[in-house]
Amino acid sequence: MSEYKIKDGKKLRIAVSGKSGCGNTTVSTMLSERLGVNLINYTFRQLAEEKGMTLQEVIENAKNDDSYDIAVDTHQVELAMKDSCVLGSRLAIWMLKDADVKVYLIASDDTRAKRILNREGGDLEKIKEFTAFRDSQDSARYMKLYGIDNSEFEFADLKIDTATRTPEVIVDMVLDYLLSRGLVERA
Repeated sequence: MSEYKIKDGKKLRIAVSGKSGCGNTTVSTMLSERLGVNLINYTFRQLAEEKGMTLQEVIENAKNDDSYDIAVDTHQVELAMKDSCVLGSRLAIWMLKDADVKVYLIASDDTRAKRILNREGGDLEKIKEFTAFRDSQDSARYMKLYGIDNSEFEFADLKIDTATRTPEVIVDMVLDYLLSRGLVERA
């Protein structure tokens, strides 16, 4: 049973974005559980299953075929529009235009690299290099596909620096914001 309920039986859609290592998946998952709503995090992995392909095949094909990215991004929004949810993805706050609340998570490059190191292991300097490369590739792709500059997130309702906050504190901040806006109430 969730701790909160959505007021008046309305649909509530929350978009959570941030670069890799900011805590998107963790915060989105915890928030959806505490609200008792669906978590939407549709990825290449699910697309591969639906197409009867391996994840590696989808990743390789996506390098030269934008339709894979577009399919994932479009399907996430379609799923989010069906019911109350938390949509967690790098582009959620831009793609889910009808989100009731848009949350952008921020962390320094060093913080993000250390989190990725803790999660996946490896060499910190190599992780920093790869993360910077990935960020630039993602930014170029988002601009090319959608005209989105993912360094422009000032329009987000909440911008939360995750460097010194636990996921639990961040989720509480979002829940407090939802309460203050009258979008949810305690169950």
